[in-house]
Amino acid sequence: MTKPDTHQTIRPRRNRKSSAIRTLCSETRLSCESLIYPVFVHESAQDEEINSMPGCKRWSPAGLLRELSEAHSLGIGAVVLFPAIDEQLKSRSATESYNEDGLIPKTIMAIKNEIPDLAVITDVALDPYNSDGHDGLVDENGRILNDETVEVLCKQAICHARSGADIVAPSDMMDGRVGAIREALDSDGSTETSILSYTAKYASSYYGPFRGALGSAPKSGDKKTYQMDPANAREALREAALDINEGADMIMVKPAGPYLDVLALVASHVDVPVAAYQVSGEYLMIESAAAAGWINREEVIRESLTGIHRAGANAVLTYYAKEVAGWLHVNKD
Repeated sequence: MTKPDTHQTIRPRRNRKSSAIRTLCSETRLSCESLIYPVFVHESAQDEEINSMPGCKRWSPAGLLRELSEAHSLGIGAVVLFPAIDEQLKSRSATESYNEDGLIPKTIMAIKNEIPDLAVITDVALDPYNSDGHDGLVDENGRILNDETVEVLCKQAICHARSGADIVAPSDMMDGRVGAIREALDSDGSTETSILSYTAKYASSYYGPFRGALGSAPKSGDKKTYQMDPANAREALREAALDINEGADMIMVKPAGPYLDVLALVASHVDVPVAAYQVSGEYLMIESAAAAGWINREEVIRESLTGIHRAGANAVLTYYAKEVAGWLHVNKD
């Protein structure tokens, strides 16, 4: 039998010897308060399963209120809304995006009436409303128009703020849109409406299942002229500096898991809260591997979210928000 080395006084394993001690020494902790719940809503009276995202639904307005009431009771404090818009309402000018009687304004008001303490975040971009499927307006040559798009985004942000949105989240990646939206909101009297900017949103292949959920894939071309190049990290610092100078209250890195280095870099250089989005492709990979029996689903979900927090995220947008809140609620009790 080997005798212990009496000179080895420093033994890191002592801090791992039991579950209670590991928890006590944990540097990063999941909490309900740091989770943002992304949800899909449509005009139908029926909730629909989403084929591209098993376990997620396109909620009817009534179904969404029930879902969010349950999530809020478990400790979820914020939700972000994504609309599945009827094809007949889509147009090249995306005017439905700022229709005050449209799906999102009505949904915001219903949530605020039913669950006033739930923070409502809205996606500000044109792809759900644009018949071209792009985040911006498209000219006859297929070019994405920057400044003309920003004008529409300002109208959309004002519409959401007037309906009661707590936070507007421009996800379009047009140049100058944060400053323009801030000025538009302030001029309209919505000085208390926050801006969560999708600052480092990459032209990622991980978005496929989401586009299936909303039917918002580009009809032609791709989004590489406005979303960031996956090869770049330092560029995210430039985008962050611009957005913060233009008035962003919070910024975001998207996707989260494949871009933890970018998340850590951004978080170490800014003095505003940083969010990260665990996107649909990340979600589907976990679900597919779990369904095949290759991974422990709950443990991988917890580990993935812990890793995102550990890299520097103050908040995480995840489709697992409600489920994880339920786990934390049980453990807490």
